[in-house]
Amino acid sequence: MKKLFVDVDCGVDDAQAIMMAFAVPDVQILGISCVQGNTSVENVCKNVLRVLKVCKHLEIPVFRGATKALLGQTVGAGDFHGKDGLGDAPDPDAPGLELVQKEGAVSAMIRIVNENPGEVSLVATAPLTNVALAVKLDPLFPQKLKGLYIMGGNTDSRGNTTICGEYNFAADPEAAYIVLNEFHCPVYIATWEFTCRSKLPWVRSSSHTDYYMMMRFMKQIFKHSMESCYSERIEKELVDGQGFISCDSYAMAAAIDDKYVIETEHKAVTVELAGNCCRGMMVVDHLDILKKTHKAHILKEVDLERFKELMMNALK
Repeated sequence: MKKLFVDVDCGVDDAQAIMMAFAVPDVQILGISCVQGNTSVENVCKNVLRVLKVCKHLEIPVFRGATKALLGQTVGAGDFHGKDGLGDAPDPDAPGLELVQKEGAVSAMIRIVNENPGEVSLVATAPLTNVALAVKLDPLFPQKLKGLYIMGGNTDSRGNTTICGEYNFAADPEAAYIVLNEFHCPVYIATWEFTCRSKLPWVRSSSHTDYYMMMRFMKQIFKHSMESCYSERIEKELVDGQGFISCDSYAMAAAIDDKYVIETEHKAVTVELAGNCCRGMMVVDHLDILKKTHKAHILKEVDLERFKELMMNALK
C-alpha cells in the first residue's frame, strides 16, 4: 500500500490529481492539507471537501494551513481556475467547513509522518509554505518521508506568473528555497516546462468530452479553464493545437505509479530569492558549483499512455 499525504491549493488540476490517486487500489491518502494559492485557504478547504464528497471519501481528514507566504507577500494566481479555484461552478450541497479538522495542517503533516516513519510520500502541488514550516518545526521531518513529489519550479527560465517564475515557487520563493535545500529525502519535481511538453489530447466534441469528463462534477469545474484555454493568450501557451495540461497530476502520477517515470535529470537545485526578474525562479546547477550532496530528480520523460490511463481511471 502506497501511503500519501497531499498538500494542495485545490484548483482544478489539484482536484484531478486527488481523483487520480483515489482510482488506484493500492494508494491510501492519510490526510490533505490546504494552503493559500489558487484561491484563499478557506476556498481551498471547501474545494477539497467537494472533491472528497464526489469521490465518497469524506472520511479523509482535511487540515487548514497557511493563509499567506512566509514573508506575507501575495502573488495572485489569476482567474484561470475561477475565483473559487474550481471554475466558479455552483454547488449548493457542498460540505460545510465544520468538517475541517481542528488540528492545523503543519502539525498534522508532522504527526502523520511520525506515525508512519519511512512509509509516507508527500505530494505537494501548491506553494510550499506548509511544507517549509514543517521542516522548520521538525528538522528531522524530511528524513522520515519516503519521498517528496513537487509540482513547481522551472528549468528554462520560462515563467507562467512572473518573467522567470512558475506560480507555486513564485508565490512563496522563501518556502521553495527552504524545501529544496533542507529536504534530503528523494525529491521528484514536475516543472512547468515539463508539463508543457507533456500535453494530453484536447477534445472538443461533445461525445468525447463526455468520455473524458464522465463525472458531471469534473465537467462543471473544468468548464471555466477549458474556455480560458481557448482565449488567444493562453492558447499559445497551453494548447498549441496539441493538448491540455493538468499540471499537478504529473507529480501525483509519479508518486502512485512506479512505472510512469521513464527518465529524470539528477541535479542539485535551489531557488533565486533576489533580482528584479528572477525572484522565485528554480536554479538548476548543471556545473556542480553549489557542491550539494543532495540532488533532485527532475522529471524529463514519462509514459504518457500510462498517464492518460491514470487520468481516465480518475474520471470513471
